[in-house]
Amino acid sequence: MYEDNWKKLLSQSCTTVSELSEYITLNREEQEWFDTVETGLSLLVNPYFAELAGTSEAIRRQCVPRAAELLRTEVESDDPLAEDANSPLPRMVHRYKNRVAVLVTDHCAMHCRHCFRRSFTGQGRKPLSRQERDEICFYLKEHTEVKEVLLTGGDLLTLSDGPLLELLKAFRDVREDLLLRLATRIPSSLPQRITPYLVQELGKLGPVWVITQFNHPHELTRESRGALNLLRKGGLPVMNQTVLLKGINDREDVLAELFQSLLVQGVKPYYLFQGDLAAGTSHFRTNLERGWEIMKNLRREISGLAMPVYAVDLPGGGGKIPLSESYLVEKKEAGFCFQNPEGHSFIYPDE
Repeated sequence: MYEDNWKKLLSQSCTTVSELSEYITLNREEQEWFDTVETGLSLLVNPYFAELAGTSEAIRRQCVPRAAELLRTEVESDDPLAEDANSPLPRMVHRYKNRVAVLVTDHCAMHCRHCFRRSFTGQGRKPLSRQERDEICFYLKEHTEVKEVLLTGGDLLTLSDGPLLELLKAFRDVREDLLLRLATRIPSSLPQRITPYLVQELGKLGPVWVITQFNHPHELTRESRGALNLLRKGGLPVMNQTVLLKGINDREDVLAELFQSLLVQGVKPYYLFQGDLAAGTSHFRTNLERGWEIMKNLRREISGLAMPVYAVDLPGGGGKIPLSESYLVEKKEAGFCFQNPEGHSFIYPDE
């Protein structure tokens, strides 16, 4: 019964202007995107999130495309984190010594307009095949330095219970010491997917950590809070990654409310991410000076427990670093020069 509910919502997702118009009336900039031949990230928003978009501008800007996406700046890329160069196997990224990321599926419950993996998401690829899964499992057996597996995509929780649990059990059977991290937008974009049965079965596969993405307090609805409550009662630790989005959450009061509200739900604010240099996302990126100012002001407003780490995934495969002075080398004309833990320098542009 529970599975029928969320699957029905997914099947009713809006993919065209006419379907979306049942929830909102497009403004000029949104209509311009639909009037232009667009081969990038398509429209996809399920009825639950579409209804929220009709009541919240912050939600709307995250799921309804605008003409600004048609702009591609010279610093942007289809693969901003250089994942292709760090993929020893199809659908697996091994950038850091002790962890890998597995792209389980390209399907999501909603296409975030700020998505950094937009050249992969929604491109009609099938879920991870049995052969691809087995090759990754063999890799994990051989590479014992890998201690964590981040399961991402797309969103792995768009898989049905059977295939999802079979996949997770395969990784658990490889090595009992592996920590499984589920990176999912589902608790905020389609909370109906978090069912008692799913939580019960995930609990049997521990250690399993759930990494969510909530970007605005308006996403913490009754349904989302219910999903988080199920996860918490099921004994699954939950942490949240927020993307700093210009015009959506780049205000101290908004972020303070979000982080404090997440704590109340038993969710630890984990990262506040500076925007990646993905093609068509420049209108979402807040400049670094403003990001630092926000963090400085937040420290005066909320506790250390509510504070996430302000971080960036360095362009060109430099990896994730905290945006602190210890990693900043100098400010250049081209932008900010950071040094990663391996001692290599990378430029994040000053836009």
